[in-house]
Amino acid sequence: MNTGLHRIELTGPSGLAKLAELARLTGIGGGSSGRPEQKGGRTARSGFVWLTAALMIGFGVWTLLSEDASNTAEPLQLAAAAAPEPASPPATSAKPDPGANTTPVEAPPPAEAAVEIPPVDGLKISSQSWRRGGLGSKALVTFTLRNGNDYAVKDIEISCAFNRRDGSHLTERKRVIHDTVNMKSRKTFARMHVGFVNVNANKAKCSLVTASRV
Repeated sequence: MNTGLHRIELTGPSGLAKLAELARLTGIGGGSSGRPEQKGGRTARSGFVWLTAALMIGFGVWTLLSEDASNTAEPLQLAAAAAPEPASPPATSAKPDPGANTTPVEAPPPAEAAVEIPPVDGLKISSQSWRRGGLGSKALVTFTLRNGNDYAVKDIEISCAFNRRDGSHLTERKRVIHDTVNMKSRKTFARMHVGFVNVNANKAKCSLVTASRV
């Protein structure tokens, strides 16, 4: 009896069917009379108990194997779903070519504007003198003007300072000459009235103030 049970597979639906068939056959074989019948009944009951235990053990093993198979498949699916996607390599910035010329091009300096010399700088009073006129209150100046410019000038302004006999300053008079003096030439202005002066004026000195280019 025990040998027959050891040969039956205890796992899977086929094993359970074989165990059920064995139980049915065992129940039919217990129909003898007298003591042999009682002995056979005890043997049948004992076989039925072992068969029931074998059925329970086989069902339990089959249930455990089914759960293990489902549990093993589920972690594999979760691991495949949770696997992170490979990160893309970071973009590398383009490095400057060491052979390229990166020196900034400097703008040429602006050309210096030609410095214009004032027209009065080309004029010069070469000789001068003064005297009184009228009743002694007018100052009459005679002087020669030399133009060293490459152009003619006009509207020449002069300033004449008058001093006392001891050299102290007394007064000052200005006059604008509207005449034109040609380039590289000289011109004399005789007895030009520059204004009224004090009777104590003894000396006079005239100088150029400004002039205009023609």
